[in-house]
Amino acid sequence: MVETKAKVVALDGDHALVSIQGEGCGRCHEPGGCGGSSLTKMFCASPSSYRVLNSGKARVGDTVTVVMDSRALLRSAMVGYGIPLLGVFLGAVLGLLFAGEIGSMLGAASGLLLSLGFHRLRLKRGSGSDPASVPRIK
Repeated sequence: MVETKAKVVALDGDHALVSIQGEGCGRCHEPGGCGGSSLTKMFCASPSSYRVLNSGKARVGDTVTVVMDSRALLRSAMVGYGIPLLGVFLGAVLGLLFAGEIGSMLGAASGLLLSLGFHRLRLKRGSGSDPASVPRIK
């Protein structure tokens, strides 16, 4: 399980809007740390809010622990990053085979667009919405 501290800022039915406190796992400068906190600081100046399942019946202002299954997190990362990357590479290779360098560039762009379309379709259908993989308040 992946856990992080958050503060409840609003309620929405069975869900809560939480603001994440802290900056990731805290291993940014240790060996094996990913440095993700540094990237977050660069691109996100204000704290982000997330909608999570309020299974703990928390109230606005409460400091809570948000948990998510680590396998679901890994699966989401693989789908979110892996499929577009695969689309770019496959598109580039196919474009190169059929139309040279220009075809490779167009194929890479087409592969990326197709993979993003796949993600949009997947979100509309709600696939992968396993209740066990949804972030929730512990």
